[in-house]
Amino acid sequence: MRSRRSVLAVPGSNPRFLEKAQGLPADEVFLDLEDAVAPLAKEEARRNIVAALREGDWTGKTRVVRVNDLTTQWTYRDVIEIVEGAGDKLDCLMLPKVQDPTEIVWLDTLLTQIEKTMGFEVGRIGIEAQIENARGLVNADSIAGSSKRLETLVFGPADFMASINMRTLVVGEQPPGYEEGDAYHYILMRLLMAARMHDLQVIDGPYLQIRDVDGYRRVARRAAALGFDGKWVLHPSQIEAANEVFSPSQEDYDHAELILEAYEHYTTVERRGAVMLGDEMIDEASRKMALVVAAKGRAAGLTRTTRFEP
Repeated sequence: MRSRRSVLAVPGSNPRFLEKAQGLPADEVFLDLEDAVAPLAKEEARRNIVAALREGDWTGKTRVVRVNDLTTQWTYRDVIEIVEGAGDKLDCLMLPKVQDPTEIVWLDTLLTQIEKTMGFEVGRIGIEAQIENARGLVNADSIAGSSKRLETLVFGPADFMASINMRTLVVGEQPPGYEEGDAYHYILMRLLMAARMHDLQVIDGPYLQIRDVDGYRRVARRAAALGFDGKWVLHPSQIEAANEVFSPSQEDYDHAELILEAYEHYTTVERRGAVMLGDEMIDEASRKMALVVAAKGRAAGLTRTTRFEP
């Protein structure tokens, strides 16, 4: 899977931001045609994005374009112009405000038609589905299983909070008066279960207090602890925090690789299924847990500092 620890939002209507984003250390950059672009600027933003994808250097980044949602008049032209103009330079399209699996099926079908017409590899361009209201959350399981192109479920907190009448104006923080537990726990876990049931990644949405990096890091840790793969960033100052929070520590990464190496040795050379590694018993379940941490560490570019010695 692609690394998506930090997912940077960049308005397609701002050429300066499109250029600057290419040099920032975000894992994914999504070039936005939706909320960050005014209605009268949509057409120009499409042209800006096509030019940026074709002419820019996005090395090491997952390249995504967020189109407008299917209740608008812009979506089909967004898809056609972006994919025909720069489909060979694009990794995924993000569809916002997804409420029903038929919306993903529609996008999958249109992508297939364009790919065949343009001579692109059919099925290479992935889809990210953004869940932003109660209907989308209730249908999360069927949405997650709607297309082989689907790579990621994305939580859209601002629209979601409005859709359920949550009494707050601060995105990502606990609503005033909610003093027990976490008001977002069910939502995040619901998305996590739907995503993992279909082997998808799952990404937390933005934290709008862009100057409060400590607050961002605190909220990001909540999602990371549950098992989320990454979080949106709205400002360059948040990127380092996201990459840090959604990467394992060096100690945890080394330990995971050590478990994998030791378990391989004991099960193949000594043919034992459960053994002691120092003071810790490891078995098949340990191996599965270590695989998760090791994969995240490798994706983050970590290098081992320890080796197993029988």
